[in-house]
Amino acid sequence: MKTVEAIVEVLKREGVEYLFAYPVNHIIEYAARADIRPIIVRQERVGLHMADAYSRLTSGEKPGVFAMQHGPGSENAYGGVAQAFGESVPILVLPMGYPRHLANIPPNFNSAQSMASVAKSSEPLVNEAEVPHVLRRAFSNLRSGRGGPAVVEVPTDLMMVEAGDSVDYRPTKAMRYGPPAEEIQTAARLLAAAKRPVLYVGQGVHYAKAWPQLRKLAELLAVPVTTSLGGKSAFPEDHPLALGSCGLAIPGTVRKFLDEADLIFGIGCSFTRTSFGTDMPPGKTMLHATIDPMHINKDVAVDVGLVGDVGLTLDGILDALAAEGVTARDHAPVAAEIATTHAEWLAEWQPLIDSDDAPLSPYRVLRDLQNTVDKDNTIITHDAGSPRDQLSPFWRSTTPLSYIGWGKTTQLGYGLGLAMGAKLACPDKLCINVWGDAAIGFTGMDFETAVRERIPILSILLNNFSMAIELKIMAESTKKYRSTDISGDYAAMARAFGGYGERVTQPEDIVPAIKRGIEQTQNGVPALLEFITAQETRVSRL
Repeated sequence: MKTVEAIVEVLKREGVEYLFAYPVNHIIEYAARADIRPIIVRQERVGLHMADAYSRLTSGEKPGVFAMQHGPGSENAYGGVAQAFGESVPILVLPMGYPRHLANIPPNFNSAQSMASVAKSSEPLVNEAEVPHVLRRAFSNLRSGRGGPAVVEVPTDLMMVEAGDSVDYRPTKAMRYGPPAEEIQTAARLLAAAKRPVLYVGQGVHYAKAWPQLRKLAELLAVPVTTSLGGKSAFPEDHPLALGSCGLAIPGTVRKFLDEADLIFGIGCSFTRTSFGTDMPPGKTMLHATIDPMHINKDVAVDVGLVGDVGLTLDGILDALAAEGVTARDHAPVAAEIATTHAEWLAEWQPLIDSDDAPLSPYRVLRDLQNTVDKDNTIITHDAGSPRDQLSPFWRSTTPLSYIGWGKTTQLGYGLGLAMGAKLACPDKLCINVWGDAAIGFTGMDFETAVRERIPILSILLNNFSMAIELKIMAESTKKYRSTDISGDYAAMARAFGGYGERVTQPEDIVPAIKRGIEQTQNGVPALLEFITAQETRVSRL
């Protein structure tokens, strides 16, 4: 058994079905021989995005795996690793490395060293006997604790070295732990005594699959629920207690209830301060349940910190409330306040949402999309910039893991790979990415990957022929040099790649086009619908 074969054997035992990759890395060929399907992308970053979504949609139980060549391939992949690190997503990254005698000689790119700052763990494979130990550490890191990339660099000169007749390896399991009982009791009492509490929910609830406990807690105490972008869909947003999601753009309900809260309970979140998130207002009693002790008191001072799996934590909170004799509260008054606030906020946006103008209002396009798809059977993600801010406050997710939200860092072009990875993880779902004409410039060539690899996603492109967000801060460069203008016929591009492409310019054609796009995906054909939109820069930043 060669070293590369030992690596692939470990991947098989860990249940890996897909290897997202760009050649040349010998693991790709040997994975195919072992019936692990390689998914070959057009650029490395998109492959990492696909692995990222695959991990999210399996709640980290089957981490996505990406492999690439040494040198330029690993250099190109760096951004995708950094994005996954920013979003705390567990993916296994297997860069091929320079031969061991050259690995530490500049300017050779040493992945294990260079990616360490954007990885949960990063180490080189130093000899053939270490295969089971290095990969066991990597998979254990991926399955337990806060998510993040695990990088294992495999030197090219080690790939074909004989590693023995077999590999001694047992698959890893997730380690779960919870906070001490006295901290649970303190948090439960503070929560029960609060007059206007709010639950702020992060993606940790997705990884713990703690959706039932979250709903039970909210309904027991009649507590309004908001989520981070990463946590969006952890709580059904058509529920009377749902406030919608946080982010750079938010519904009016989120701002009002956070500002007026006397207690905020962060569940499975980091409370990380970011330019693309919602800061917590000061002067509140803060409870914080997270898997990572490094995030307690990191950006927000907390009164009670609960370190551990949020499923176990919520189980403990519910048990403690029962022991205190807490019974279900009437949620009608707070539900009515939420409904009134939401209606008042939505009324301000209704002209854009219902607009019959051409060029199209992006809000009208997204309204019609939401009203046309079967949301319970749909997974949707945004891209950076305007698509994120125009989609997230208005899209009401109804089932867990139906919205892939992100925003700690916002690299353009992320959404396409996420949609493709989601489709591989959930082939029976309609998987949608919403992006703009700036984002498609970064990763649009990989729509060809969707066609070639038979991944029938629905891609919604909002094309206003401009870097619209930048117009206000690039007024002179636009006036003199048209620096923010961009162009392209992207529906034609999709057709040239062998997919379905359609350009839509009139409001009455939006819904019929969406239906045709969905039908194409049901027939196994990736579809790109290009909507020609106005240069709309207004978003709900409150």
